[in-house]
Amino acid sequence: MIEQMPILITGVPRSGASMIGGAINMCGAFGGKMSKRGMFENEMILEEIVKPYFNDIGADPSGQYPLPVIDNISIPVSWRRRVEQVIINEGYQKGRWMYKDFRLSLIWPVWNFAFPNAKWIIVRRRTGDIVQSCLKTGFMEAFDSKANQKAVEVDTEQDGWLWCVHQYEKRFVEMIEAGLNCKVIWPDRMVHGDYGQMYETLEWVGLEWKSEVLDFIDGKLWHTRHKQIKTIK
Repeated sequence: MIEQMPILITGVPRSGASMIGGAINMCGAFGGKMSKRGMFENEMILEEIVKPYFNDIGADPSGQYPLPVIDNISIPVSWRRRVEQVIINEGYQKGRWMYKDFRLSLIWPVWNFAFPNAKWIIVRRRTGDIVQSCLKTGFMEAFDSKANQKAVEVDTEQDGWLWCVHQYEKRFVEMIEAGLNCKVIWPDRMVHGDYGQMYETLEWVGLEWKSEVLDFIDGKLWHTRHKQIKTIK
């Protein structure tokens, strides 16, 4: 068993959690073998533990629709052992370690049971911006379906994503009200050069700022900054 509790990073899809996960990893948190797509998700934990669990409970493994029903989910007692075994097998020795996945919030009681003293980072973004990003992102396709729209009692794809974002936001409230050790961060603040929350978050999880993180974050935010500058002009 790993004595050190993990840093668990979550948020609504398209909220910037991958950027925060990348920064946390670059500052020293061990993540194991992570996605080659730049999403900073441990592939083995995601593909062999998380997604099969979603399938078992009848939820969408992509975290779009249908979503898990928190009141009815089962809590596997082997979850901690299985997750830690992956981390150990992939080279963990000591220190801080992390797992980033927006699906974390959808099954937060499972993770909280396994890691009751974990530090949770909840990545936030304005609801309207997330909805617009979902509409423009090819793999966010659940609410292209008229059947799914009807199931959540909406008439458009946009309203379907609005419903979905609100479901995630409800989970965040549940997590905080349940007493999970959470810290909220808004990456959009860094678009305007405000890195205060990032510094505070790193200190909170026991990591030190690395200078190369600035280039990584600025690269991720370049398109947003460029778009805002054009809008102002």
